[in-house]
Amino acid sequence: MSQVSAFSELGLKTTVNNLIEEIQSLYRSDDIPWIVGYSGGKDSTSVLSLVWIAISRLTPDERHKTIHVISTDTLVENPIVASWVTHSLDTMREAALSQQLPFTPHRLTPDVKDTFWVNLIGKGYPAPRPKFRWCTERLKIRPSNTFVRNMVRASGETILVLGTRKAESSSRGARMKELEKSRARDRLSPNESLPNSLVFSPIEDWTNDDVWLYLMQVENPWGYDNRMLLNMYRGASADNECPLVVDTSTPSCGDSRFGCWVCTMVEKDKSMSAMIQNDQEKEWMRPLMELRDELDIPDDKHLRDFRRMNGSVQLFHDGTIPGPYTKESRENWLMKLLTAQKWVRENGPDDVRSIELITMEELHEIRRVWLVEKKEIEDTLPGIYKAATGLDFPGGSSHLNISAEIFTSLRDICGDDALHYEMMRDLIATERRFSMMARRKGLLEELERSIKRSYYRDRDDALGFAREKGDIGSLEEELLEPSVPVEVKVRE
Repeated sequence: MSQVSAFSELGLKTTVNNLIEEIQSLYRSDDIPWIVGYSGGKDSTSVLSLVWIAISRLTPDERHKTIHVISTDTLVENPIVASWVTHSLDTMREAALSQQLPFTPHRLTPDVKDTFWVNLIGKGYPAPRPKFRWCTERLKIRPSNTFVRNMVRASGETILVLGTRKAESSSRGARMKELEKSRARDRLSPNESLPNSLVFSPIEDWTNDDVWLYLMQVENPWGYDNRMLLNMYRGASADNECPLVVDTSTPSCGDSRFGCWVCTMVEKDKSMSAMIQNDQEKEWMRPLMELRDELDIPDDKHLRDFRRMNGSVQLFHDGTIPGPYTKESRENWLMKLLTAQKWVRENGPDDVRSIELITMEELHEIRRVWLVEKKEIEDTLPGIYKAATGLDFPGGSSHLNISAEIFTSLRDICGDDALHYEMMRDLIATERRFSMMARRKGLLEELERSIKRSYYRDRDDALGFAREKGDIGSLEEELLEPSVPVEVKVRE
């Protein structure tokens, strides 16, 4: 069944003018601050365009409150899209100043402890899966929700202006219709997760074709080229086509999806694959796609520890519930990531010669996690960085000051017994860490945890012990509620 255009009754011009008047009326009605969500995609571009035009038509005295434009960069966005959005925000900032309009763009990023690579390479979280989708909350939701909550604390309430549409999906449409029942006024819905925030969705009834028709007919008010946006969507379509919409039988360009280039929640990154297929100049993205495919392993048990984060062993069917990525796996992922970054910088076009697939701040945090939380005091990150990039890691030496000879001797003593080596290393790390503390309270408990974590002969011994203990776990519970490693604070 074909969708009915929002322009079918009054036409595009009249429908848009009515929306602009509605936006102006809502804006003038109170002092509640506005926050516009902007991803750089077609829907958020359309909504921001409508709001921008509406405010520009008000008198200077009527533009009485700031409109915050927030865009969340997960730091693993498709590089083409990330660059597009960053440049758009810069252009937007300059246009707002020159046009004397109250728009303030904000590029939001996750806290370093929440980034994708700190959790995957640092802590060892496995690549996201439907039953362990740890990424969305940390990378996308927390940064924007923190901004909104801070705004609510300062002003009491806020209005979120979003490009959500009922035609995006049947589930989205059903949920929006359900929320309509709680509306205080037209198009203002309650926000279920953020108290004192209302959601204003101006284009909720638009179809994909309506969105593209608007973008192609109305000039972008902050000076960005909507046709470049169309070309980006076209390049992300397998058939390289985004036809002009002439009737209801014409296919839309709205099905192209952009997201994180590392996403393993989809079977294949179709948009990146299409970009590479359709444009030889984007061949530089191939190492990223290959790394993403390596992360997307259906059965990754061989890459993961047989123990959970806290060292416990739990059974599921005939084996143990897999835990985080092993030390070797995490080191391997880091080497591959840095190697891909170096290749892109050396072989990509000029505009990606300084690309950061992983930031230096993330590398420092990963090093801290490995040293402090994982007790991996071999401090291998600087060496991996040097091997992959040819450059010295700009972080100095470890504060533990343990020579490489100690680890060589320890490996010789332990031989092939990896768990014995790990236990002895953890005990050394614990003792060194507590020796730098003003108070050594908790030392014995921490030493006991290190022994309990590695006192098995091997994986089979751990499996047998868990069977005797009857420690039966649930795979779903394990994935949804991963254990958090114990943090030991170090005296600065």
